[in-house]
Amino acid sequence: MTMSDMASMTMFDMASATADSMSGMDHSSMMGMQDMMMVFFSAKNTPLYSTAWTPSSTGQYVGTCIFLIVLACIFRGLIALRCNFVALWTRSQRRRRGGLRYAADDPLVKQTRRPWAINEAASRAFLDTVLAGVSYLLMLAVMTMNVGYFLSILGGTFLGSFVIGGWTGTAAH
Repeated sequence: MTMSDMASMTMFDMASATADSMSGMDHSSMMGMQDMMMVFFSAKNTPLYSTAWTPSSTGQYVGTCIFLIVLACIFRGLIALRCNFVALWTRSQRRRRGGLRYAADDPLVKQTRRPWAINEAASRAFLDTVLAGVSYLLMLAVMTMNVGYFLSILGGTFLGSFVIGGWTGTAAH
């Protein structure tokens, strides 16, 4: 590589060339930064999550958008469930034990520091894992840069917040 070649290269190109030469691997089949779409586009054949899920007709594209709307609504429902987890857990434990009727002003519900219990911790961890998985799936759909997918997620978020938004706290996002 001559000095004039190096002068015309960007920092990214130099880092890629250095990494390629050090690893001895051929990265010609990998997608580079120049191949990635950096603007929104409106193609109806954009793959979602894998090449097996590539709409080939308008109906399949609409079905994919409806799936994303439902997934975004489920995401908002999971956030509402997570915001009310302690109250819902206490209510379910009281019902299971045949205790008194649930009251919102119950001191057990209002306690900030509750004793640790493995069943509650495992349920909360499972809910958080599902919430993270759904949010990452939505993020991957937005990263396709397909405007229809993006607007479907925004519409689903609006619909989910409209229907279930009263159950989330003021700090929920």
